[in-house]
Amino acid sequence: MKLLYLSFLTALLFCCNNCTEKKIPEVSSGKLIRIENFRSKFVNPRNIDVWLPEGYDSDRKYAVIYMHDGQMLFDSTTTWNKQEWHVDEVITKMIPEGKIKDCIVVAICNNIEYRNTEYFPSVALDGLLEPTRSSIVKNLLKDKPQSDNYLKFIVGELKPYIDKTFSTYSDPLNTIILGSDMGGLISVYAFCKYPEVFGGAACLSTHWPMIGVSLLYNRKIIDNTSGAFRDYLSYNLPSPPRGKIYFDYGSEKLDSLYKPYQQLVDTIMKKAGYTSANWLTREFMNADHSERSWSKRLQIPLEFLLGK
Repeated sequence: MKLLYLSFLTALLFCCNNCTEKKIPEVSSGKLIRIENFRSKFVNPRNIDVWLPEGYDSDRKYAVIYMHDGQMLFDSTTTWNKQEWHVDEVITKMIPEGKIKDCIVVAICNNIEYRNTEYFPSVALDGLLEPTRSSIVKNLLKDKPQSDNYLKFIVGELKPYIDKTFSTYSDPLNTIILGSDMGGLISVYAFCKYPEVFGGAACLSTHWPMIGVSLLYNRKIIDNTSGAFRDYLSYNLPSPPRGKIYFDYGSEKLDSLYKPYQQLVDTIMKKAGYTSANWLTREFMNADHSERSWSKRLQIPLEFLLGK
């Protein structure tokens, strides 16, 4: 397990360092528009890449997909591991086939230094005793838990800009949020905290053992932190049929840790009244924790959340 966590930490460090990349990703279809250093009163500035599909027409309206770790989505030549989500290829194939609505993608670059602090749901700290709580805040969150501010940035600053600048549907039914790993955590948190904004969330390879990236903490503390977030979900999931949510996980490497945590979340979903009409959890055998794996199944959550 320690080797898995060390590998995960190394990936995070490379991923965050890649945020300094100045080259605009190249796409194989559609058009990518970069908003340089989008400024916020809540979080540090970062690049935002907006992908528009082929034939984008300002006289038509488009659904919007907000995606975390935006620098990993379109162009493997600019990513630390030479992998990508192939978002442009996947959506370009799905729209003409009538599998999903017309949509644009807002790719939010992760923060160079504070990725963990922005994606770690602050409610997971609730109920932790001292000195454990302070230790997590200091060592993992750099004394600056920012998940609530990160969501304020998306909801209060970025989304209004996107809806004003591009031809979008602004209602929850046409607004989804999507991420993997800790991006999955912040996506389900956004779905619960702002159901009037996000009508759907996709959480791929959700990093439920959320402080497992740090070797400073034992299994009991990891489980307590994850349990605090599950308690939050129990009381704050939007009541069905309001919104849809998708979870998944693989069976290899880091993803091999996720199944028991996801099963506990699935129990919460059932108790909250979610059914196959508005909730889907999938297990993918032989899939690992990588953009390569996520790209192979991206069409599944997109069709579930944005299917016609």
